[in-house]
Parts: sequence; C-alpha cells; structure tokens
Amino acid sequence: MDRLVITGGIPLRGTVRISGAKNAALPAIAAALLTDEPVELANVPDVVDVASMLRLVQRLGTSATHIGGAPGRIRLLTPELLSIEAPYDLVRRMRASVLVLGPLLARVGRARVSLPGGCAIGPRPIDLHLKGLERMGAQIDLVDGYVEARAPDGLHGAEIEFPQPSVGATENLLMAATLARGTTRIVNAAREPEIVDLVRLLCAMGARIEGAGTSILEIEGVSRLGGAHHTILPDRIEAGTYAIAAAITGGRLTIEQAPLELLGAARDKLCEAGVELVERENGFEVGRANGILEGVDVMTRPYPGFATDLQAQFMALMCVARGAAMITETIFENRFMHVPELMRMGAKITVHGGSALVRGVERLKGAPVMATDLRASVSLVLAALAAEGRTEINRIYHLDRGYEALERKLAAVGARIERVP
Repeated sequence: MDRLVITGGIPLRGTVRISGAKNAALPAIAAALLTDEPVELANVPDVVDVASMLRLVQRLGTSATHIGGAPGRIRLLTPELLSIEAPYDLVRRMRASVLVLGPLLARVGRARVSLPGGCAIGPRPIDLHLKGLERMGAQIDLVDGYVEARAPDGLHGAEIEFPQPSVGATENLLMAATLARGTTRIVNAAREPEIVDLVRLLCAMGARIEGAGTSILEIEGVSRLGGAHHTILPDRIEAGTYAIAAAITGGRLTIEQAPLELLGAARDKLCEAGVELVERENGFEVGRANGILEGVDVMTRPYPGFATDLQAQFMALMCVARGAAMITETIFENRFMHVPELMRMGAKITVHGGSALVRGVERLKGAPVMATDLRASVSLVLAALAAEGRTEINRIYHLDRGYEALERKLAAVGARIERVP
C-alpha cells in the first residue's frame, strides 16, 4: 500500500490550479442515467471516486468515453438501462453511489441499490432519501443490505420537508423529481454550490427547476430529458485546502480557476486567523497577513456555514496558531479521528464530545501517522508540510479518492513530497 513521505518546513510558493469538484461530478454522472441522449461533462476531476462512479453507471448501461482536448471531458450515453442493480462490491467503496437510486426509479420505475459505504466518519443514514421517494409514490423495502425500490405507476410530485438539510437526499430527490408527474417541492433543501451546479445541468437537459441556492426547490416534472453539455464547477474544498497549505507553511500561493467567493464562510475564518486573501482575475492569492496566525473558534454548519469538509484542514492550521481555538463539529460524528495522529506530531488537542480544544504550538514534529478518511488524510499532509523533519503518512488511498494529482501539485510549489510504494 502506498504512503507519502514529506519533509516539512518549506514555505510553498507558486501557482496551483484547482480541479473540478468531485462532489459536483458524482451527481452529474448519476444524472446522465435520466436520459437516452448524450451528456458531455467537462472539468471532471481524475480521482478514484469519479472512476468508481463511472464503473457503476457503466454496469447499469452507460457508455463513458473520454474526449480528447480539454482536460477531464467525458461523454456519457445511456440508450437503455441494462441493469437496475448497484451491487455491494461497487457501492461499498463510496457513499455517493446511492445517487443512482433516484434516476433509476425515475426512468424505469425500479432500482436495487446496496446500502452505501465511504468514509468512516460516523453514521450517515439514507432515511431522508427513502422517505422522500416514498412520498413520491415509491415502494421501498430493505432486503439483505439492499434498498429495493419500485414505482410501477411512476413517481409523482410531492411536498417534502427535511428535518435538517441533506446534500445527498436533496440531490437524489431533485433528480427523481425531474421526471415525476406534477410538481415536487423540497423544503429545507441543501444549498451547497454543488446542488446549484446539479440544477444547472438538469435544466440544460430540459428540467424545470426553481429556487437553486435557496432552501426551497420547486421541480415541475417533464416527460423526458435530453442531452446537454456541462462544465463542473471548481472544487471549493480543494481550493480551501491549498489556501491553508500556503498559510500553514508561511508561504504564498496563487490559486487559479477558483473564485474567492467559493470559499464561503471559510474565507472569513481564514481572515480572522491572520490569513490574507486577495482576489485576482482568475482566482485569488493567499498567504499570512503579518506572519502570525491566531487561534479562531469554528463550528461546522450546513452551507453557507463553515464546511465540515474543511474542518480537519482548519484544525491542522490551528495547531500552529497563537493561542487556542475551539473546533466544534455538528455535521458528522467520529470526524475527529485525525486528532490522535496530529498529537503524534506534537499538537496539543483535547476532545470533549463534538468539540476539540486546540492549543497552538510553535512547531509540529514529523512522525509516522495513519490516514483515516479523506479530509483527515489531507489534514495530516498539511501538518507534515509545516512540521520539522520527516513525516510518513500511511493509508493514503483515501487521498486518491478526492484530490487530483496532490503530490504533483504540491511538489510544483516547493514541497518535498514523495509517494512511496
């Protein structure tokens, strides 16, 4: 199993180009199941999760062709569905695989989808997906670890109100509703930029959707959807990760292909911590404002709040900040599994339930550490970049799921980083 070896203490300088958003590409690939016409996607990141989703839709009957020219161009065509089953061996690798459930039900009225896997960051049940589909007329059974869903008379519009926003449930029901009879109204819908990106694609395919970017989505079902060309938006989590890489190493980076506004609430917290962010024509420039980082309290919230997917990275930054910072996780349980590994590097962190008190230290020390999930993995990379000496990060397959060419991009801006088989 590969590992990363990083020699830290080098300020990063140069330019990093941000890839397309993994969390927007996955539902876009699933959306191609809704039509028998070609869907062409551009700016698709070359990461393991995307490859896994492509394998899944290919098993269902989609042909996926890489188009030459611009990076990350894929043509998806599903003239007919050859299978309605998303098997365990594919779904267990990635939770987003459950996003084929809504499109399958909407197009052919049947689906058999394994209960999902993914990162071990606490229970993330799909009950909101299933309850919403039941309100739209689906019959749902859980049999031997599979969701077996039927809608023999097709799906119909419904009023669906979530008790709390759910990105996956919003995406699944949004796709299902595009081909349902009548109007579907989703209340307390997730508002993430990736949801807005999915709406853009679906509307290009002929869907009728209002309210993108708000907590209420209204979808008027249509009889069929057509093909479309769509460019995946930049990855805001990758942009935030490299912004933190510049700050934690005391360097300065230009982040290309990602508007500064994409950082959302993280922008304000980074500025509060002493990070300077300067908007540029094709992105932004980032570095420490005056050389000193300050401890800042952060609480994760659904968008437009501070993203849970940046929590681990921000914690790494706070490990070398002056003073103390309270990091509170409200979205997922078990999302502090990076804490013991950061402490192996000399971080001072005390966990109380869903909060972690971080007391900054002058310098982290290199050490052998182990990655536990996607974002925890990259927090260890960030810590290693700032640490004194050599850090060896094991189980880095998590990183490959969500970061395109991580070591190449970091090496290009001065990092001493090597992937070792």
